[in-house]
Amino acid sequence: MSTPAAIQKNLSELQAQFEQLKDAGEFNDKTLQLFQSLMLLLTTVVMLLVEKKTPKSSANSGLPSSKSPEDDTAKPSAGSKGKGRKHPHSECDNTQTKSTSEVSEVEHCGNCGKDLTSVKPLGHERRTLVDIVFLTQEHHIDAEIKRCPACKSTTRGTFPDTMPGPLQYGAGIVAYAVHLLVSQMIAVRRTAQLLKVMTGRLISEATLMAWVMRVHLALAEWETAAIERLLQMPVMHADETSIRINKKNHWLHSYSSGNLIVKFCHPKRGTEAMDEINILPRYGAVRSKDEDEDDDDKKPVLVHDRWASYFNYKKCAHALCGSHLLRDLQFIVDAHGHRWADRMQKLLLKTNREVAATEQKKLTDERCKAVRKQYRTILTQGKKELPELPERTGKRGRTPKTNAHNLLEAFETYETEILRFTKNAACPMTKGKGSYCTRSARLRGHLQ
Repeated sequence: MSTPAAIQKNLSELQAQFEQLKDAGEFNDKTLQLFQSLMLLLTTVVMLLVEKKTPKSSANSGLPSSKSPEDDTAKPSAGSKGKGRKHPHSECDNTQTKSTSEVSEVEHCGNCGKDLTSVKPLGHERRTLVDIVFLTQEHHIDAEIKRCPACKSTTRGTFPDTMPGPLQYGAGIVAYAVHLLVSQMIAVRRTAQLLKVMTGRLISEATLMAWVMRVHLALAEWETAAIERLLQMPVMHADETSIRINKKNHWLHSYSSGNLIVKFCHPKRGTEAMDEINILPRYGAVRSKDEDEDDDDKKPVLVHDRWASYFNYKKCAHALCGSHLLRDLQFIVDAHGHRWADRMQKLLLKTNREVAATEQKKLTDERCKAVRKQYRTILTQGKKELPELPERTGKRGRTPKTNAHNLLEAFETYETEILRFTKNAACPMTKGKGSYCTRSARLRGHLQ
């Protein structure tokens, strides 16, 4: 199978041969025009073929979404830690650890055999063994049943309110099951099998889902308050990713700011789902009467991945996620080796470091103008580097465009949104990394 590099090499050789024949005058005007059109069409087809053959990874595409490094180009939002909570190296506060220790005494010299029991040690060298012992605790309450010798009636002992039926599961096993299902995203059937191995009892899948629903309902008040906090944030990040539920494709919509995040599962991906979730339609709606409705600099900012549905919401300003842009540019470099994509990558990364190094987390007006000038220069050079697209023939269909053409057009169209992080102190270049809440909010279609 030909590699993308081999295909491009063959095309370059064919173009060189064509130029040699043209310079030698081997073509008349009509033949030359025909061959030039064919070469233009062939170049476009080869570019499309090369893009199809170029493998995608987390480094040059959004499938799967790569883990972005921490972004320090924006000030942290009030009430949040800005870039998400780091996992502490210390012991978690909800674990139970039983720690024991013993001393290995030295009684005799290992060299001469002299008695050392009365000699004070110089110090200690510690070695540690960590192990986990799973212990299933069963607590039985046997209620007495007695018959009264006087009236012959039967009386039974009482049970605690926490034991309304013959068999109950404690808070520990419920919490562990919810952790496996929600935090670790382990399948329901596999969770039931794991718990059977640990406890010797097969817990039904319906019971497991009821436990998740119990947590879901208990956190409804928290979710309402979290959404209201998100609506007040100067910057909010939105994203969506596919998820399989009952063998059908659904979409997991997430909205976050700093370490505050809520997620919604919906069968649809676009505007219909976003309107039903009803966060984006309200974001930026509450504003002062003195503020200009057309002034994007005073609006809250929605950071996203250029999905068209997000641009339907006009009450907020928009910013494009730098991580997605860098990966898209990397794909163009991998597929075609275009210099404009490599230069644009370097410009965004350099500007990102420059913004992060400033105390105000934004550039001066003079520096913003300089960055925009470099930005536009790179796009101008990119237009010269990309081959012209063949004209559309016929009334139906659209002219096929390569990813390189589409990305360059996006950089032209969304210049303000891409460079917004240079002048808005609250807006980062990337989408950031928030700490995910334990709850998958409103798992529609999964729990209901």
